[in-house]
Amino acid sequence: MTLFGDRVALEAISPALAHRIVARDERPGDDWHPEYPFVDELDPLRSLAAETASDQDFTMYLVRRRSDGLAVGGFGFFGPPDDTGTVEFGYGLVPAVRGAGLASEAVHLGLRHATERGARIALADTDLENIASQRVLEKNGLTEIQRNQTHVFYRRELSAL
Repeated sequence: MTLFGDRVALEAISPALAHRIVARDERPGDDWHPEYPFVDELDPLRSLAAETASDQDFTMYLVRRRSDGLAVGGFGFFGPPDDTGTVEFGYGLVPAVRGAGLASEAVHLGLRHATERGARIALADTDLENIASQRVLEKNGLTEIQRNQTHVFYRRELSAL
């Protein structure tokens, strides 16, 4: 499954593709940026690679720049919505493409998709020092609900999308 925006596409990562990403087994058409994946994506990718089947809606996605097809980051849900309809997500882009609005569009696509699939509340967090990521979340209607010495936590009611 692929979700399309104007400038990015979110391409669902299957267990087999997750295995290849971790192994850096890039094949024609994969077009992964040399800095992808990030170190903090490797454990979730390994977990996805170990599954025999994955949730096709609330999974991990490649963030692919539509202008050239290059995979420049990742977006992922930490599982399907819980019994209250709450879903958590995270994302990241390689440094070379940051600041161009691609992360904001990727988050928007992911939240729209989650809403269409029944999620009612979205949660995310980011490092306290990562002001750019905080702005991405705020641009997408998430509001700060808590902070500690290292992280800022955000929440959004999705029925308002």
